Amino acid sequence: METLEKTSEELLALVIDRFWETVPPLWNMVRGNVRCFAAESTEITLDQFHILRHIRRGRGSVSELAEIQQISRPAISQAVDILVEKGLVSRQTDTDDRRYIRLELTPTGNDLLSSIFKQNRAWMMEKMAGLSPDEIDSIVHGLEVLKKTFIEQN
Repeated sequence: METLEKTSEELLALVIDRFWETVPPLWNMVRGNVRCFAAESTEITLDQFHILRHIRRGRGSVSELAEIQQISRPAISQAVDILVEKGLVSRQTDTDDRRYIRLELTPTGNDLLSSIFKQNRAWMMEKMAGLSPDEIDSIVHGLEVLKKTFIEQN
């Protein structure tokens, strides 16, 4: 039994090592491409891209954005001001609470975000085009296991 536990620990150590060798560099590549697509074709920063993405996902106030981005409200407010000036975000006063300003993507902001996602998806599909169906199934299964282990347990 002790040998099995040691083997399990060794296997887990191997998985953790592979995780750190793979996920951060992979994520950095994906982020780099998003940054490139955002900056070249749309003249927005990666931080502005993330703000747009969070607004699309329903984070509709400066406070919510500051919390999720883990930066100050004044910094988020300044970034939102720039996005409003660019016509990508609009501010809407809440009819029930006039102190609450809801942020929404404009049609232009929504289109821009969709374009960046589309370009990044095409880049990722090109990178993965040579994978066999078995390799794709293995990746999907591995990602599902990671999601279940780290995200769905919280």
